[in-house]
Amino acid sequence: MRVPLIARLAWQDYRRDGRLSACSILALVAVIAPLLVLFGLKFGLIGSLTERLQREPSVREIIPLGGGRFDAAFIAALAQRSDVAFALPRTRQIAATAELLRAAGERRVSVEMLPTAAGDPLLQDIPAPSAAGHVVLSHTAAEKLGVQAGDQVQASFARQRDGELHWQHSALQVQAVLPLSVFERDALFAPLALLEAVEDYRDGFAVPALGWPGAVRQADGKRVYPAFRLYAQTLDDVEPLRQWFAERQLLVSTQAAQIAQVQSLRRNLDLVFWLVAALAVAGALAAVAAGTLAAVERKQRELSVLRLLGFGSAALLLFGVLQALYSALFAASLAALLYQGAEYALNRLFVHTPGEHASRLLPVHYLVALGATLLAAASAAAVGGWRVVRIDPSQGIRDV
Repeated sequence: MRVPLIARLAWQDYRRDGRLSACSILALVAVIAPLLVLFGLKFGLIGSLTERLQREPSVREIIPLGGGRFDAAFIAALAQRSDVAFALPRTRQIAATAELLRAAGERRVSVEMLPTAAGDPLLQDIPAPSAAGHVVLSHTAAEKLGVQAGDQVQASFARQRDGELHWQHSALQVQAVLPLSVFERDALFAPLALLEAVEDYRDGFAVPALGWPGAVRQADGKRVYPAFRLYAQTLDDVEPLRQWFAERQLLVSTQAAQIAQVQSLRRNLDLVFWLVAALAVAGALAAVAAGTLAAVERKQRELSVLRLLGFGSAALLLFGVLQALYSALFAASLAALLYQGAEYALNRLFVHTPGEHASRLLPVHYLVALGATLLAAASAAAVGGWRVVRIDPSQGIRDV
């Protein structure tokens, strides 16, 4: 088969019928462009919602409810799971508080103390405090104290023994301040060792490392934690982790319902998109097939001459398929340009948060759309051009 020659002849004939070619291009654009906009909206909206939830650590947080009894080995095993991004023990909430002030005589701020370590999702790009006496403050706490990263604050811890109130004080270095969007309560993030020391002191035990007096804690005493801080690796891991805890009779609180809503919206939009796409593509295939069939009927004289010159049925069928591919290529390119304009307008109108999109397509989506358009056009043209096998070369002799 002389493919290059057939391709040149198909192109010259395609150019000669410029008006009909333009109509076939516009007919395909009318199908492809709306589908690109619809898929761009689905991908952009769902992608933005999913990314927003993924960026929000609290959505992936799993909070134990009720008074539990967890040892360090159990929580360490949780941290090693592939579906867990971060896990760390928590001391008793009533013992995990502190009074902070910047200087004597200034306002005191009561904050909750949260344990932190490397990999804490709340800290994001902020290095976790590891040195003794280094902490990270929430935005509201730092604002009330009037401090910033690099400043020093005084922390006071109280306990009551024999009806008397005792205080211990410790100087803390503010290593960083969390953005308000990350944590909105008054809080202090510190290494677990500091929270354990404060809990021991409030339980009446001595803390030799800080010079705090009290009873001697038994060396073989196994520490038990009432709770933990745990974050799932991804949104899809939240529900399986909840079920894992439920199987062990451990009640936890999650944002599984909120995540399920987004996933349900994604499934529903997928269904709507593929339903509309199927109807539109079916119409486009029928149009291409009918157009090719009409072209074969209209060009019987020319095609019979080509058969008379030695071109077989396969070459004549390729003639029509190539013309359909020309239309598909131009239509896909024009539809992509139209979508770019629509995407820009939609994002300008409906999105006001950096990094989010109302409509969005990736380069791979354009390539898939182009491939699907070419394949559909070629298939429809092949079906519509089946009548070329019935063209008789004698018709070319009669018309010469």
